[in-house]
Amino acid sequence: MPPGKVLQPVLKMKVDELFLCWLSESSTQAMLQDCLQRIKMPGRPERGGGDAGQPGPPLAAPAPACKPRGFDGLGVPSPAPASTALPLGATSSARSGPPVRGPRRSAGTRVVQTKEQPPPPAPSQSVPAFYFPRGRPQDSVNVDAVIAKIERTFAQFPHERATLDDMGRVAKACGCPLYWKGPLFCGAGGERTGSVSVHKFVAMWRKVLQNCHDDAAKFVHLLMNPGCNYLVQEDFVPFLQDVVNTHPGLAFLKEASEFHSRYITTVIQRIFYTVNRSWSGRITCAELRRSTFLQNVALLEEEADINQLTEYFSYEHFYVIYCKFWELDTDHDLLIDAQDLARHNDHAISTKMIERIFSGAVTRGKKVQKEGKISYADFVWFLISEEDKKTPTSIEYWFRCMDLDGDGALSMYELEYFYEEQCRRLDSMAIEALPFEDCLCQMLDLVKPQNEGPVLPLGGVWLPGSRRPTKHILTPLTREGASKWGPGRLPV
Repeated sequence: MPPGKVLQPVLKMKVDELFLCWLSESSTQAMLQDCLQRIKMPGRPERGGGDAGQPGPPLAAPAPACKPRGFDGLGVPSPAPASTALPLGATSSARSGPPVRGPRRSAGTRVVQTKEQPPPPAPSQSVPAFYFPRGRPQDSVNVDAVIAKIERTFAQFPHERATLDDMGRVAKACGCPLYWKGPLFCGAGGERTGSVSVHKFVAMWRKVLQNCHDDAAKFVHLLMNPGCNYLVQEDFVPFLQDVVNTHPGLAFLKEASEFHSRYITTVIQRIFYTVNRSWSGRITCAELRRSTFLQNVALLEEEADINQLTEYFSYEHFYVIYCKFWELDTDHDLLIDAQDLARHNDHAISTKMIERIFSGAVTRGKKVQKEGKISYADFVWFLISEEDKKTPTSIEYWFRCMDLDGDGALSMYELEYFYEEQCRRLDSMAIEALPFEDCLCQMLDLVKPQNEGPVLPLGGVWLPGSRRPTKHILTPLTREGASKWGPGRLPV
């Protein structure tokens, strides 16, 4: 503590604060002013008192009038007196004049300091629960009946222990789709011992039924790491490996084990591309509920042709994606650099856009910044976004690439920055390019952003229901596409 500084108790500071608050009230100021006048003029009657011909001015709060016992100017007898005390223990000064039988009572009014009673507390109202992160509880679930059915199923297995091949019947006893057998097996710890006992599985599933009340919460609980409430990419590997091993549409893939990891990586990236709209790398129960992933998992049991499940599991889609990557990856180290990516689609992607892709704006991990290369997983996101620019994730993918300063809006400078290279490439093809000002006007008329200004927010790039994003800057420039360009024409 600096020398010369005196410590002050906190209680004294609070008392001083309350005193200043009381002193600043208007009623306190009026009362103190009246007391001060009486001290200066002892013979002066009290404020509001006096003869009937000189009544005192009325104050804000009327009170029973005080007059001396006897008759007033109209000959009406006065009621009994009432005493008044000054605040803070101060006593009133003695009055001069002849003695009277009782204190005088004023014919006017007097401010009476009354402590306002606090209003009675409002009756408590119970607000029903409205947030259920693990699903809305179901009263109709009979846990004991489900457990009894599971125990009867385990009784059919040797020593009441189930292997991964037996988990299909257990999944049906639990009321789950067939291909939940992998997550159920892993959730009960079967991957460590190779089998699951009935007691361990029943204890696990009873806990799931008590804490998780919908399919999304159950699926996350079965695959997540202990202490987490979300799924990362590695959590899907056991589930997808079981799909590869047991689905009839992928039977031909059993012998080609080197492609198992490539197919699983592709499916995982497609899952996160569609489901993880927060770009956090973590799929939560809420994101899983909003997606169609669990519905597609249920369809795996019904659809023998895996290629019919085009949203996540199609092998044909995986084959196309991997072949395109294999063509660009000349050294086949499963990594491609900027020069490799520039050869995609006959050099259709502009150099500035490729630089933004390798800058880390849309890729995960620090390997891109260190080595200047992207992995096969990053290429899956790029190719899906490049082939279909109408999905919300694709639009956000290219928006992040064009948002140079990361402020969540595209300025006219950023749009012109990417458009300049397209103009130069059109000139090299002997095609007259549309001036940027004209292109900008057409784009704004097409998008119709909600807020006017020199920037274009992400919400203005794609209006829900319109199905027409602004693609003229996002569209790669090929020789076939360049033929559509011309003076006053905007490719859409």
